[in-house]
Amino acid sequence: MSRPRLRSSSSSVSSYANDLLSELHDRLGSGTLRPELAHQLFDKMLRQPVPVTARALNGLFVAIARAPPSATFNNGPALSIALFGPMAQARRSWARPPDIYTNNILIECCHRARCPDLGPAFFGHLLKTGITADAVTFSSLFKCLCDMRRTEEALDIVLHKIPDDLPDVICYSVMLKSFCDNGRSHHALDLLRMMAKKGADHSPDVSSYSMVIDGFLKEGEMSKALDVFHEMIRQGVAPNVVTYSSIIDGHCKAGAMDKAEGVLRQMVDNGVRPNVVTYTCLIHGYSISGQSEEVIRLLEEMRTQGIIHNNFTCNSVLDYLCKLGRIKEAAELFCSMAEKGHKPNVISYAILLNAYATEGSLVDMADLFERMVGDRVVPDHHVFNIMIDAYAKCGKMDVAMLFFKDMLQQGLNPNKVTYLILISAFCRMGRMDDAMDKFSEMIDMGVPHDRNVYRCMIQGYFRQGDLVKVKELITKMKIKGITHGP
Repeated sequence: MSRPRLRSSSSSVSSYANDLLSELHDRLGSGTLRPELAHQLFDKMLRQPVPVTARALNGLFVAIARAPPSATFNNGPALSIALFGPMAQARRSWARPPDIYTNNILIECCHRARCPDLGPAFFGHLLKTGITADAVTFSSLFKCLCDMRRTEEALDIVLHKIPDDLPDVICYSVMLKSFCDNGRSHHALDLLRMMAKKGADHSPDVSSYSMVIDGFLKEGEMSKALDVFHEMIRQGVAPNVVTYSSIIDGHCKAGAMDKAEGVLRQMVDNGVRPNVVTYTCLIHGYSISGQSEEVIRLLEEMRTQGIIHNNFTCNSVLDYLCKLGRIKEAAELFCSMAEKGHKPNVISYAILLNAYATEGSLVDMADLFERMVGDRVVPDHHVFNIMIDAYAKCGKMDVAMLFFKDMLQQGLNPNKVTYLILISAFCRMGRMDDAMDKFSEMIDMGVPHDRNVYRCMIQGYFRQGDLVKVKELITKMKIKGITHGP
């Protein structure tokens, strides 16, 4: 009779451990899992004589790590790492110790939680347990090393410390990206060629080549990017829409629109369909070169091919029209954005608001700002600075200060540009007491201030003939090590 009771008791305990695990998952799914509660439930679960399986715990770690930020916690990967501490200490209560999957999850979490220094520590722990690392382990470890700008160390591991057949394309891609992101695309190219020589599972794919091409383009080395582009074709790797769009963008930024169009034709001939990014690159290129007819042609071409403009495309054209002074056309495009399924964002509003402000159309600017608020688009620093500057330049400081107060009520602290706008306006108007109030407030708020702000104050006092204040400000500049220029 004792055996059934023992089985019943064991089943009950195991069920309770699984209930705790289910509660963790439920809380996570409903967005009510706070870090403190996670630790409490997790500790209870670990204390159960019959624990949940390693597979179930791995699933929990993955779920927490991938959870989007919420009101209860905003760093899932960091919480996964924190929960592992008591788990490692309570190892004797485990049916099985943490396996390769657990360690892989945790090393990846170190990268995603922006705690890359913990990655090598977890990797060392894995080696001590006698678990054999796999390609996933090394790709996560390399991410951590590259985050710490120790890419050469990752490369040394590949070349000298692990079996030649272990690293895969993903492992290499981590290092390629790190080299390119840090302006070292030449090192990335050397690695790319080494991968090509090894062949088999090491051969670079289209993503690898595209990464290096983009790296060279960001460094302004168009000829090198083209060399890699032609090299990939010789190696039998077909460029995709990302590769072609990068090359087109490079030509557009260099003003070589005929070459960009040539790559576009090559792209279409090879059966690769241009997307919204491709067209946006071309539109931006024609915009900066002042070829408005081509911009209109491309917009029409996008429409006929069923390629929907995104906000970036519309904002590029909007900015282009405003810089040409074609405000009416820009306003028409702005109004049509919502009709085409692209709700104007804060950048769209800022572009048109700035155009109205530059033109001196304060009524249109005010109407647009009201529409922005009505559309529930939250103004940012740039928008508020545009509004404050527009009214300040017209001498309407009472209105400018209303926007300044509105900015504070929105929870936005004024930045250096905001204070410079107000101080300059008060100094121009001879309202030096108000200027000094804002100058002192700027310093008290810890907002960085440079010689431009001091120069406004000095010029303001100089125009009033207050040389004592001028000398005081110059002395303060010297004490703070700010050069005042001529």
